[in-house]
Amino acid sequence: MHIDQIETPAALVDMDLLEGHIKRFQAYLDQHGIANRPHIKTHKIPAIALMQVAAGAVGITCQKLGEAEVMADAGIEDIFLPYNILGEAKLERLMNLARRVRMSVTADSDVIVRGLAMAAQRAAVTLPVLVEFDSGMARCGVQSPAAAAELARLIAGSEGLRFGGLMTYPSSVQACAFVRATRALLAPDGIPIERVSGGGTPQMWQAHEYPEITEHRAGMYIFGDRYTINSGAMTVEECAFRVITTVVSRPTADRGILDGGSKTFSSDLLGLDGHGLLLEYPAARFYSMSEEHGHVDFAACARKPAIGDRVTVIVNHCCPVVNLFNQIVGIRDDTVDSTWPVAARGMLQ
Repeated sequence: MHIDQIETPAALVDMDLLEGHIKRFQAYLDQHGIANRPHIKTHKIPAIALMQVAAGAVGITCQKLGEAEVMADAGIEDIFLPYNILGEAKLERLMNLARRVRMSVTADSDVIVRGLAMAAQRAAVTLPVLVEFDSGMARCGVQSPAAAAELARLIAGSEGLRFGGLMTYPSSVQACAFVRATRALLAPDGIPIERVSGGGTPQMWQAHEYPEITEHRAGMYIFGDRYTINSGAMTVEECAFRVITTVVSRPTADRGILDGGSKTFSSDLLGLDGHGLLLEYPAARFYSMSEEHGHVDFAACARKPAIGDRVTVIVNHCCPVVNLFNQIVGIRDDTVDSTWPVAARGMLQ
């Protein structure tokens, strides 16, 4: 099928660019001795995860248990889940996964650690647990090296658990300083920090500048979006992911309406102006959305679209957009190469 025969709105991936991103970033990390553990929350597609592992990734990162279960079912054997797991039902699911594949998780409080330890003891497994620390993003994570060391000691002393190292986001100079301080505090206890998991697509080409980080988690690098472009990690021409839409109305001389709104593009702005970059009309401003319509101002464009014209949009943030689609279409030379169900779509639990 030719690209022009695909019904809109549709999410497309350029296969040549996708494969190139996987190969190039893996080669970069290999060159610098950094383990690659890509985050599948971007694509949620087992076939792509398997491509990343085949290229040399040590395993993958998932954000939710449901994602990890989908990936384990697809044959992924090493999964990192950097998320606080709470509740008997979820802990049981985690232990079922730990019996099947190499699982590792994070914790940032004694509450989480004690729950993991009790579940691991019941399941008769040994679960690696990394301490998550906050390196400036004000998300989850312990707030000081002293707190990290205290939690590491608790993990190391808990039956059923093994202290697996440290984890943060994003990789940074501050993160490296935190790791060094924590290592010094743990040295008298003889507790090594065997793994330090950092990450971020905007920082992907600077990963070698953070010597304390031993593995890198990046998600958006395989696709790209306006945020990735704005960070300098990728150019517009390198962006593999885009959404094609159709102009369904031209109510005024300057306004056009696309057949994709907030249920297609999500509402993420990430500090950017508008909701996407229109490749055919780069001066246009995608200024507003309703659920099924995208509102575009074409006033600054010398040429304007007609009703029925197709428009290609580079989205602000590819991760939530992928989660809105049932399938992603792989394109090679303007022809459909692959059609992937988004198997881990909506796996929020």
